[in-house]
Amino acid sequence: MNWLNDRPKGSVVPVSFGSLVDLKAEQMEELAWGLKTSDCYFLRVVRASEESKLSKDFAEESSAKGLVVRWCSQLEVLAHEAVGCFVTLCGWNSSLEALSLGVLMVAMPQRTDQSTNAKYITDVWNMGVKAAVDAGNNRELHKRNIGGGGRGGDQKKC
Repeated sequence: MNWLNDRPKGSVVPVSFGSLVDLKAEQMEELAWGLKTSDCYFLRVVRASEESKLSKDFAEESSAKGLVVRWCSQLEVLAHEAVGCFVTLCGWNSSLEALSLGVLMVAMPQRTDQSTNAKYITDVWNMGVKAAVDAGNNRELHKRNIGGGGRGGDQKKC
């Protein structure tokens, strides 16, 4: 929490994918590139079992604007005023936490109910955007999706 306390209001993008989903190494790399090249601070939660999918230098190269941790209290992070938007798989618990706190989301559904949750988050409740998938230009899309931050219903800030 000390790291968040030192960041401006609405400037941090937490990125967390829970404890069940394993992203492909390519997805981890593209997301890391998007975070490093965005104009945002970020807090990236990477489980120990996923650390090998990140470049060895990622945490060091991005330390000026990012923090990589193995675990943190997601609810406490999302409640912090430094948080702008949240990159999430849209699991039900994560979605409810973000919605209840008015935190915008970048939806990256991977399985089961996550696509339905993402549909409601983006199209019904207007509380986020769905991460675009384009094999031709993934890096630019990740950078644009992460873009900025903001709380409330203005998804253009997410």
